[in-house]
Formats: sequence, C-alpha cells, structure tokens
Amino acid sequence: MDSDIGALTTIFTEFYYWVTVVLMFLIHVGFCMYEVGVSRHKNHLHTLMKNTMLIPLVTVTFFFFGWWIYWAFPNGPWIYHGEGLLLNADGWGGNDLALPWDPIMAVNFNDRIMMVFWAAFLLFSWTAASIVSGAVIERIRTSAFGILAIAIGSVFWVVDASWGWHYNGWMVKMLGYHDAYASGVIHAVAGGFALGILVVLGPRIGKFAADGTPNNIGPRNPWMVTLGLFLIYTGFWGFYAACNIPIFDIGADYGVAEAGTLFSATTIYITPTTLSGITANFLMSLAGGLLMGYVVSKGDPFWTYSSGLAGIITASAGNDLYHPLQAMIIAAIGVAIMYKLHYWVERRFKIDDAVGAVAVHGYAGVVGLVICGFVLWGYPSSAYEGYAAINPLGMIIGAVIMFGVLGFLPGWIIASILNAAGKLRIPHEVELAGMDLNLMQASKSDQDAHAAAEH
Repeated sequence: MDSDIGALTTIFTEFYYWVTVVLMFLIHVGFCMYEVGVSRHKNHLHTLMKNTMLIPLVTVTFFFFGWWIYWAFPNGPWIYHGEGLLLNADGWGGNDLALPWDPIMAVNFNDRIMMVFWAAFLLFSWTAASIVSGAVIERIRTSAFGILAIAIGSVFWVVDASWGWHYNGWMVKMLGYHDAYASGVIHAVAGGFALGILVVLGPRIGKFAADGTPNNIGPRNPWMVTLGLFLIYTGFWGFYAACNIPIFDIGADYGVAEAGTLFSATTIYITPTTLSGITANFLMSLAGGLLMGYVVSKGDPFWTYSSGLAGIITASAGNDLYHPLQAMIIAAIGVAIMYKLHYWVERRFKIDDAVGAVAVHGYAGVVGLVICGFVLWGYPSSAYEGYAAINPLGMIIGAVIMFGVLGFLPGWIIASILNAAGKLRIPHEVELAGMDLNLMQASKSDQDAHAAAEH
C-alpha cells in the first residue's frame, strides 16, 4: 500500500465485504428455519440436512471453478465482437488470478480484497441453491439435490452473473441490461431452475385430489416460518451492500465527472449510488410487498411474510435509481402478479412449489426486470461509455435469458437425466413414511454394525 489513504481504502473495503458475508450468512439460517417451518414433522431432518450439505458442496465447487467462470465468460457464447471465452497469454480463460492454484487464492499479503469478494459471491451462490431447496422439499433425493445445487450455485447463476452482472458483460454492453441488486441474476435464474426441476419431479403425494384440485399442505410451524423470513430480510441488508463497491473513483475516465477524482460508492456496474438511497428503497419495497401481500392473500400469514421478500426482489433490479415511492409501488405490483401466477400455474400445470419459491423469486424477479426496463428507460446501464442504455426490449430479453435459458432449461434437463436414471425422487413408500425415518434407520444400521464389530 503506497499511502495512508490507500491503506485505509483497502482495509475499509476488505472489512466492508467481510461484514456483508457475516450478514448474508443469516439468509441461509433463515432459509433453514423457513423450510423446516413449512415441511411436515416427518421430513424435518432431511430438509435441514439437504440445506446444510449445499454449503460444503457449493463452497468447494465455487472455489475450483465457479469463481473462474465469472471472470472468464463476460463475452458470452461468441456474442460480443465474436469473442467467447476470454483468453490470457498462457491460454487460460478469464482472470488467471481466479484459478484455484494461484497463490492469490490463499491467505497472503499480496491482495486483501480477492478472497473476501470471493466470499461475498459465494454467499450469493448459497442463496441461489437455497431458493431451489425450498421448492423441492419432501420428495427429492439428497444426492440429486446435491448435483442440482452445484449446477445452479457454481455454474448457471455464475454464467448469468458473468453476462449481466459484470462490468464487462455482453448483456450490459449490448442489451442495456441493468440488475443492480439481482432481481434476475440470482432470483429469476434460481426460480426458473426450480420450476424446471418441479416439472420433472412432480407433486408431493396428496397435493392434488383425484379431480386435479390442489390441496393445501400448509406450514406446520408458522412461528418458524416467520422467524426464518425475518432473518432473510435481515441478511438481505448484507446482500444489498455486497452488490456495491464501497469506494471507487468514478472520475473523468468513466464519463461520470467532468474531470479529476471523484470517489463514490457504486453498483457492480460502476454507476454511483449511496447506502442512504438503497436503504430507503429497500425499506419501501419491503413495505410495499408486505402491504400488497396482506391484501391479496386476505391476511394469510405465510403469503404476507413471503410477499415482503417478493417485494424487495421485484424492486431490486432498479433500486439504485428508483424514487422510494417507485420502489414501494413496483414492489406491490410484483407481489400481486407473482401471487396470482403461483396459483394459476399450480392449477393449470399441477406444479407443487412447496414454499412458493418459484413465485417469490422467479416470477417476482422477472416482473422486476421488465418493469425496470420501462421505468428506467434511457438511463445508463453502466458508467462505461458506448454501452447500451437501459431499455424495455433489452430487459425483456434479459429476463428470458435469466429465467428461461439459464434457469428453466438447465434445471429441466439435469432433472430429466437424473429421473431417467432413477435418482431424482425418493421411493413412494419412503415418502409416505417420512424421509426422516429413512435417515434414522440408516443411522441405526450403522450403530448396530459398529456394535457388532466391537463384539
């Protein structure tokens, strides 16, 4: 560090991202509580184990190749200027600093930012996998979910981040895609991925009557659901902060200031923002979601709490630029649409989305992208000159890519392969008895084997 100011800037940035990681850990705690609260007692242990094991699976795979994907594929599949995989002189794609064997990926004094920034992205990966986890509870094999968690957490959401959540991403350059707080980059893609799995996985036993009428399998522990969602709200503060760069020079080189040095907080696109502004918009979108959820669900606690989260997600794409009243109204619109769409899809296609994850994250995320394209039409998508401005067509195409191309299709394809191999869904008798009974029987067999060996 060549100066006191430089040292303070670096250490502050390091600490800033470290705090966001700690806060975002609460998102995962909240998802565990939320899913257990929704699941039936006979499936509690399995639900917890599934959501616990995604942590090591996604962490290790994100270290080995997920982080590298983010830096290697911003130009997409040979879209921007005919370029695909970014290559360095040594032939490796992307930023060679992200290769797992590079010294900078270990504890050292050469760089103080890389791995805490990696950790912030890793927590986004956990979130993507946890969104999928809730939708498929009570009938998916743990091994199958592990494969799917790696796919969404360390591959597909990272590809969409490289395309649309990277300062050099082709979707930002060519489409004018803008998704400051990840309505699409995390939520729509994970929601679409979950829907693709659910089409193949099928509903829980007893979800639909013989005539196709859906039965309500409501939350078994509303208190747990409430606490879980409030923890997710809390962790979302860290999520929003982690989507920013805390201190960045947005001076003349980036076309923002007339000349000279101008430091500001920015979004991941290097567009200036403030914690003050996003705090107001976060709270107003939460309020708009809760209010609309209470109205459309006629006071149903589960949907009221879930709608607070859906409201934030809907407004997240443009919450760096919205007026607080816009954030509130946009959140309310997203909640009304996702709630109606959830029940229409359930009845029409017999989709059993156990916790409403596809609706809260997927449908709300897509609506948020589309609305952002109209409300922020003409605003710069990035601080870099020559990039397309935010526009409705670019955002709609972006929504299709996020939810459909990188979400639904991979989820459906991988689930179909697992299903064809007989590895996707638990046996009928195990589902009826409860998945925890199967876990406890396996544990008892291990204990009996150890006891026999000792004798």
